[in-house]
Amino acid sequence: MLHERLLADMRREFPGFAIVPKRSSDLQAAIGTLLSIVTLGGQRTYVDRYHTVMFGKLYVADAWDAMDDAARYILLRHERVHLRQSHRMGFALMAFVYLVPILPLGLAWGRARIEWEAYVETIRSTAEVHGLDAARALEAEIVRRFVGPDYGWMWPFSSSIRRWFRQVIGDLEAEAC
Repeated sequence: MLHERLLADMRREFPGFAIVPKRSSDLQAAIGTLLSIVTLGGQRTYVDRYHTVMFGKLYVADAWDAMDDAARYILLRHERVHLRQSHRMGFALMAFVYLVPILPLGLAWGRARIEWEAYVETIRSTAEVHGLDAARALEAEIVRRFVGPDYGWMWPFSSSIRRWFRQVIGDLEAEAC
């Protein structure tokens, strides 16, 4: 299975790596409550739908159990980028960059940069597994996540996200030729 091979690679690269259900973590539950409050209820699905890398572990949402092999593989590719970012920056700096610059909500440049890098991998892995048309179909959902409450309205400029997304697709198209 694709995701099991990737998991083995991730465990070699990050020896302390583990997958932990979010529901089993009091910290993740507290973060979920805090996110729901600060987004005025806009992000109520943190524990149910969103997966989170923290402390070298992947905290998986309830949705993990229903995901097929391909969906888990694509998710793990995205989350491996965050593991590498955390390794490169260190936990404290990554947390600061993710949470503070420029504003924690509404214009979170640091968070947007971190997520852009990971979403490139989501787009790439989707194209590898399901084809370029499936990758192109991600545009609206990714734009919605960047400009909406899922990540605290981290980047309000949907046109720049669309340009970035189309550049990634263009790069994939060029590689395919």
